Amino acid sequence: MNPIALITGASRGIGRGIAMELARLGWDVAINFASNAEAAKESIAGCHQAARGTGREIRAIPFQADISLAADRSRLLESVRNTLGPIELLVNNAGIAPKARTDLLDADEASFDQLLATNLKGPLFLTQSVARDMIAAKRRGKIIFISSISAYTASVERGDYCVSKAGVAMLAQLFAARLAEHRIGVFEIRPGIIATDMTDSVKDKYDALIAAGLTPIRRWGTPEDVGRAVAAIARDLFPFSTGEVLNVDGGFHLRTL
Repeated sequence: MNPIALITGASRGIGRGIAMELARLGWDVAINFASNAEAAKESIAGCHQAARGTGREIRAIPFQADISLAADRSRLLESVRNTLGPIELLVNNAGIAPKARTDLLDADEASFDQLLATNLKGPLFLTQSVARDMIAAKRRGKIIFISSISAYTASVERGDYCVSKAGVAMLAQLFAARLAEHRIGVFEIRPGIIATDMTDSVKDKYDALIAAGLTPIRRWGTPEDVGRAVAAIARDLFPFSTGEVLNVDGGFHLRTL
């Protein structure tokens, strides 16, 4: 039987790229989505195509759930267990951007609450539940948090997003420390400027910044770039590591003179 991965927010963008890379490795993938069922179907088709390219047979199944809601998280995990089996890899990828870029001094409290519920609270309690299952089954699993360069880069027009990603970075450290004794590896992947529909609205801005040398590797990142980093962890290429941060950012994190 194939190993089983749950990827949240996998109907498009980075989540889809991750799901397709795992399918290429022969993993069965649970494609979580909040509302866009058609996009989830496209992810499933992409996963099957990726697997066929390597001669593998995989299962790719859609699961609707809003991870900011406790009832949805519980239903999601029960459905994945009953349909595919026990989760061996959880990829906390789901996240939302602010509805509008707003100066920090004009930030909206309702928007803040919604964003933190999806980007931070959801991953925390979903991971808690999956980790409990892994421990109870005495199963050696892996958990990945997809954060962002916004975890440490101040963007005053989307402070809520930065706060949420800084929190995700700390979640990775906390769960890594707590779960190491149970042989559950926890990792943070920190994407940089990635070409997705979330960044479409700022394409011209970042095209110019990248061309001017914002990142040493002068190109946009792709969902496949992030997917390959997840695939490396899935292949157990870091057996003596936990709590590590993998920067997939074109070298943005480097400090140079």
